[in-house]
Amino acid sequence: MISPHALCLTILFGIGSIATAGDDIHWERVQLDSRFRAEGAAIADLNNDGKADIIAGDVWYAAPDWQRHEIRQPGDFWAGDGYSNNFCNWTYDINDDGWEDVIIVGFPGDPFHWYENPKGKDGHWKEHVIWHSICNETPQFADINGDDRPEIILGSQPEAQIGYIEIPTGDAVYEKWKFTAVSRPGDPMQNGTFKYYHGLGVGDVNSDRRTDIVIPHGWWEQPASASSTLWTFHAHVLGQDQPQKMADVHVQDLDRDGDADFIGSSAHAHGVWWFETTDDGIRQHLIDESFSQTHAMHFVDVDGDGQQDIVTGKRYFAHNGRDPGGLDPVGMYWYRVERNEGQPPKFTRHEIVAGRDTGVGTQFAVGDIDGDGLIDIALSNKKGVNILLQRR
Repeated sequence: MISPHALCLTILFGIGSIATAGDDIHWERVQLDSRFRAEGAAIADLNNDGKADIIAGDVWYAAPDWQRHEIRQPGDFWAGDGYSNNFCNWTYDINDDGWEDVIIVGFPGDPFHWYENPKGKDGHWKEHVIWHSICNETPQFADINGDDRPEIILGSQPEAQIGYIEIPTGDAVYEKWKFTAVSRPGDPMQNGTFKYYHGLGVGDVNSDRRTDIVIPHGWWEQPASASSTLWTFHAHVLGQDQPQKMADVHVQDLDRDGDADFIGSSAHAHGVWWFETTDDGIRQHLIDESFSQTHAMHFVDVDGDGQQDIVTGKRYFAHNGRDPGGLDPVGMYWYRVERNEGQPPKFTRHEIVAGRDTGVGTQFAVGDIDGDGLIDIALSNKKGVNILLQRR
């Protein structure tokens, strides 16, 4: 646990406040839709024209003029009045036909599906069930077993287990997919499997070149054969007295001392943190607490200096205005991260001015949208569907 005085020092020396590298980066906002479509977004070329399109739940927008197309019947969602049925979107050529398909995570705890790309034909996309539940508000889509194909990392109920789902091959993609449990059944509020549990990530925690699974309460160590046995659980606390209610958890050696540290953000209150691994356990350091509801985060090289940076923002009306800071202005930010051996990392915050009144959802996407080789941002939430294009 870190003392209040140490927290103050982290604030003072951890965040740069003067002009530094990164100030030459600016952004252009393009609003694709003013309607509340989803709380997640994805970037992919859905019509095979070589241009990156934007997916936002039930619909997608075709570059370059951003014409809207339906994947399934769009829901009728309104800011301040409940939630959408689209918490997360991913894309992959699931049936190996050369066309990107779409995975839609609807509402936490519910069954979720993939939608088969119709290859340019009109009409709604064919729906295929993946699994009967997806729990934890921040499921992940990443390659954790080294087969160069992404897996879905999630909690499942009623099993009350953390695990992953591999994308099948052949005709098996059209049947219900297989869930591989990583954890033993347990308390959903302690093992990350409650449908509204906050915090999940992947990364190599113990430097054995295998990808582990992390939640604020601990991490599961991947064995040599990932699917042959349950994974060993190591308890920890990503927080001070108790685990923080976070969103994406990233694993990085931020102080370059040879062990893994963690980055996380507060889903429904104030706080962006890094968590230092020390001989005495986990030590929490505050990066920023000037805005709330950072319900999604990416760790990506924004400025092209070879070091990954933090991208996050404020989610608008995460609990319809009832969270701390829920009525404050909405914005987007990136933090340049400087890492030096044996020293605390330095975080320099840059506001994405064009991102004012946009914000994150429960998930968002980063990638090169306009083909200029720079990292851009795709957002969908109660402020509509927006893209932020990086400019130099």
